[in-house]
Amino acid sequence: MEAAITMPKMRKHRKKLSIGMMVVYIILIIWAVITIFPFVWVVVNSFKPSAEVLRSSFSLPQEFTFMNYENAFSRLNVLNAYKNSFLISGCVTIGVMVLSALMSFGMTRYRFRGKELIRSLIVASLMFPAFATIIPVYKMIIQWGLLGKPIAVILPQIAGNLSFATIVMIGFMQTIPLEMEEAAYMEGANVFQVFVRIIVPLCRPSLATVAIFSFLWSYNDLFVQKIMIAGHRKYYPVCTLLEEISSKYGTDFGLMAASVTIIVIPVMLVYILLQKNIIKGLTAGAVKG
Repeated sequence: MEAAITMPKMRKHRKKLSIGMMVVYIILIIWAVITIFPFVWVVVNSFKPSAEVLRSSFSLPQEFTFMNYENAFSRLNVLNAYKNSFLISGCVTIGVMVLSALMSFGMTRYRFRGKELIRSLIVASLMFPAFATIIPVYKMIIQWGLLGKPIAVILPQIAGNLSFATIVMIGFMQTIPLEMEEAAYMEGANVFQVFVRIIVPLCRPSLATVAIFSFLWSYNDLFVQKIMIAGHRKYYPVCTLLEEISSKYGTDFGLMAASVTIIVIPVMLVYILLQKNIIKGLTAGAVKG
């Protein structure tokens, strides 16, 4: 009797749940198609001659050709641009991870005068775009004699990503119980040992989030790259090289499509492989703070 009463309720609940999930899946499918279609369109056109791209850009290639990719590697030296991009983005990522971890450790574990003011300044710095500070930064780089070198891109990008990274790290470190550190201090550990052996391992999800966003933002930051290393082609990252292609080879749409595909692939791979760390780090860092 009880089973006969509860079965209709369960079926009704499952029916409502299935309809709701169906709506969600439809929305997600539409969003995915809209998001993925431009990338698929670029990849398909990268295998077409430039004339065919102009004639029929929304159809499959009548004849597949790898000439666009051969030109990208031979005429544009994409491999050297990749090396410069990974050098710059790698240094930025490491610098942001180290500095944000140290800053957040000091902000969450020590009391000092002006602590709340510094926290407010860190949050407020997110409201200033790179366009607002580029002139004084550019003058500083010239005075230091770094203009036209990769370090001229690395330093401003570290400074630009540090505020966001510190906020994420502070939110995560506030969730770590102090008892673990107190026990380590009682065992004779110093501050450096506590930071390296306890804090850093526990902050891996948050550090992974900081590393991923710092790498992607540095990799895609055309504005700073274009200004700080303009005219020094041997130091061009892939995004700056792509901007040069659009101006120098503006009519060769097949070459541009191939170059965009080559440049976007690392970003896609990084996000696909590490998307779980991005979500985990952001949600963990948002518990407090």
